[in-house]
Amino acid sequence: MRSLNNTRRLAPLAIALLLGIAFSVHAGTSVVASGEFSGKSDHVTTGGVSILETGAGYVVVLESNFSLDGAPDPKLGFGKNGTFDAKTLFSPLKDKTGLQVYELPKTIDPKKFDEIYVWCEKFDVPLGVAKLH
Repeated sequence: MRSLNNTRRLAPLAIALLLGIAFSVHAGTSVVASGEFSGKSDHVTTGGVSILETGAGYVVVLESNFSLDGAPDPKLGFGKNGTFDAKTLFSPLKDKTGLQVYELPKTIDPKKFDEIYVWCEKFDVPLGVAKLH
């Protein structure tokens, strides 16, 4: 089981390298945290998410199995202990499904949070939350 967990944790890094993501990837790149989304506010949000630390900063990887059923204004942000922090909103979703990579602004330290949110800014509600481990 341990090797399966290690393989899953390395998958986002391998995908990012294969796609030639436009950020600086160094040998020290590591998975800081990962989790699985569950839907909120009567929305269906599923799939994995990983936070990677690179030599250039942090990136958020929504894994290839990511899916959101839809919403008018989905954005990504962080929270802690079940409370969303609106100051951490950092990017609108690029797509409602599939592999996506987002660079985190230097002002956000993902190690200070234990959840990542798909948040509807227009209606101020969570669409999905992933507990980070």
